[in-house]
Amino acid sequence: MSTTKSKNEMPAAITKALTAQFGYTNIHQVPRVMKIVVHIGVGQGHSDAKILETAEQTLRRITGQQPVKSKAKKSISNFKIREGMVIGLKVTLRGERMRDFLKKLVTVALPRVRDFRGLPKRIVDKTGNATIGFKEHLVFPEIHPDEVERIHGLEVTIDTTANTREEGVALLTALGFPFQTE
Repeated sequence: MSTTKSKNEMPAAITKALTAQFGYTNIHQVPRVMKIVVHIGVGQGHSDAKILETAEQTLRRITGQQPVKSKAKKSISNFKIREGMVIGLKVTLRGERMRDFLKKLVTVALPRVRDFRGLPKRIVDKTGNATIGFKEHLVFPEIHPDEVERIHGLEVTIDTTANTREEGVALLTALGFPFQTE
């Protein structure tokens, strides 16, 4: 008998609390986190290779995985973007790495954000997924401020199986996300 968790298993206390709150009759109805996508848009990276290299190194340090390059699907002359040009980098986390990143995000990165007063509930969309934007990548403990040449932002998207905004907020609150009180 295996004692390892399945890749989408939720802690029993969270499952029990959400079942009581929403009246689920089946354990598979309880929302859970499916994946986390960490994304950096490189903006001027097509004209300066150092920006792309810095963003790639940042994602590798923060997530422990090699990022995938996102390429432009069509040309846009006003932004000086041609089809096939690298416009961003992303990493998709699942399983144990996802859970470790989630814990680090809640306990270390969010409290280090300057003037942090909690997350607004509007970050959760109508299908229960949440997107958090960071203006500075320095909030993550793997990034040492004395080594940073350029500060850039990044975006963290948490993909859940929740069906509504209320379920998504309840799931993320149970996982420890600090939401603002209204």
